Amino acid sequence: MAANSSATRVVITGLGAITPAGIDVDTYWKNLTGGVSGIGPITRCDPSDFPCKVAGEVLDFEPGDYIERKAARRMARFTQFMVASAAQAVTDSGIDFDAIDRDRVGVLVGNGGGGYPLIQEGVETILERGGMKLDPLYFPKTLGNMAGAQVALQYNLRGYNGTIVTACAAGTQAIGEAMMLIRHGRADAVVTGGCEAG
Repeated sequence: MAANSSATRVVITGLGAITPAGIDVDTYWKNLTGGVSGIGPITRCDPSDFPCKVAGEVLDFEPGDYIERKAARRMARFTQFMVASAAQAVTDSGIDFDAIDRDRVGVLVGNGGGGYPLIQEGVETILERGGMKLDPLYFPKTLGNMAGAQVALQYNLRGYNGTIVTACAAGTQAIGEAMMLIRHGRADAVVTGGCEAG
């Protein structure tokens, strides 16, 4: 396929990273290029019944460093990761949302499925104590599209908002589709990326 020389040029202006290899871009890149693994013993659940006892866990992440504490309590962990990494990317970009039309700024997020750990907790709660004991925010927290919705709410972004759920390819696909939104004139800027928390 020939390159389209008339295509709108799209650039990445800011980066953010909340990962097992580092919870900011500089640390992540230093560890990635230095051969420092983000894989370690599983600590967030009891792995004794599983043959594998290691995973890539995000350690030392404090949602309150990026998100108002009350708002963070209303978010699943995968959503907190997206809002925090978006905050890093917005700061890194230097974008001034007050200087542009927020109706033309979109959010496109990819994830593997959303709040699976919360779904498990909810099922356990229902089985042990009954459905009326669920947190009223249980269902909104589990939805895969909440990560993008919360990013849009944080910055009052009113453009296109979507979620890509294509397993491990979701973040990459979201970035590619965000580029297409800009190229096709549906947005002037898009906050995009991927998030997951198993």
